[in-house]
Amino acid sequence: MMQAMVFDRRNGLPLKPTEVPAPRPGAGQVLIRVHACAVCRTDLHVVDGELPDPKVPIIPGHQIVGTVVEFGSGVDTFKIGDRVGVPWLGWTCGECSYCKSGRENLCDRARFTGYQIDGGYAQMAVADARFCFALL
Repeated sequence: MMQAMVFDRRNGLPLKPTEVPAPRPGAGQVLIRVHACAVCRTDLHVVDGELPDPKVPIIPGHQIVGTVVEFGSGVDTFKIGDRVGVPWLGWTCGECSYCKSGRENLCDRARFTGYQIDGGYAQMAVADARFCFALL
């Protein structure tokens, strides 16, 4: 279990401290111990209901800095102890014309950290290794 700040429209609070199960990395993902997560205006748009249909409940936060503590199968870009950053773009299909031309940010099936994928307002977060950045 871990502590997280959770947004759920049903509880009547913008964010609520909650004990939730710690995530586990799947194939192609890294598990990150979160050291810091900035508050971005986009996070406020999600919590204020200004972006349509967020996953709820959701752990917001997409400007994550942390350390890799575990990784799923197929991850060969990071090792345990690497410091990484996690952005807004959290997943893309890898199959559409945008993805194949290096313009993943335009993918029609893209998913976003802290909006459709749980983010960094928690002790731990899982992220797609393709969208993590090594931090020195």
